[in-house]
Amino acid sequence: MDDRRELPRKLAHEHLARGDATGWFEALYAEADGKEQVVPWADMQINPHFAAWLAAHPRPEAAKRALVIGCGLGDDAEALAAVGFQVVAFDVSPTAVAWCRDRFPASTVQYAVADLLKLPEDWIGRFELVLEIYTVQVLPVELRRQAFERMAQAVAADGTLLVIARGRDATDEPCNMPWPLLHDELKFIETCGLREVSFEDFLDQECPPVRRFRAEYRRPATITSAKS
Repeated sequence: MDDRRELPRKLAHEHLARGDATGWFEALYAEADGKEQVVPWADMQINPHFAAWLAAHPRPEAAKRALVIGCGLGDDAEALAAVGFQVVAFDVSPTAVAWCRDRFPASTVQYAVADLLKLPEDWIGRFELVLEIYTVQVLPVELRRQAFERMAQAVAADGTLLVIARGRDATDEPCNMPWPLLHDELKFIETCGLREVSFEDFLDQECPPVRRFRAEYRRPATITSAKS
């Protein structure tokens, strides 16, 4: 896995050096040229930590909308569609989005090219579920609050934001990209109108194990006045 991360780290360093925090995603997918082995997070299956969460939650009884942030090659988005969500999945890389469409030509998922830091206005407050996996941890620290604020804005009333990321303590070295998050960084989400429903801090099954955070946030339902 470390060998697979050499190219994205090199590309990220080059783009960050010229003030471009997200351009390296497109450079990586273009360099991969259809070979998923080049993309470290392209496991070609649903993220296991999301799969566990999804299995523990009931399927939507009515049509609900979900937004998948940084959708990569689409497996998490397709899993949500399979259980009944109306899914919008986006990536900042046009090549990644085209790859998703090629992989799933009959998909009901609406794949789109978009930037988390500049979400379309018509996505604000629209989604009952917003899913973020491993995107914020590859952004510079100074952009993380902006990213959390944008994803929180997309959550509808009574909707959920689920964040899955590498985790660390403040005393731990941040190391190389991907840069693990602090729980205190995630707490910023609670200043964006959402409340923390659950927070899990655990070691995964990788060898060696990797520390992960899985955090769920909820936007309160809109309160309406009773008719007199």
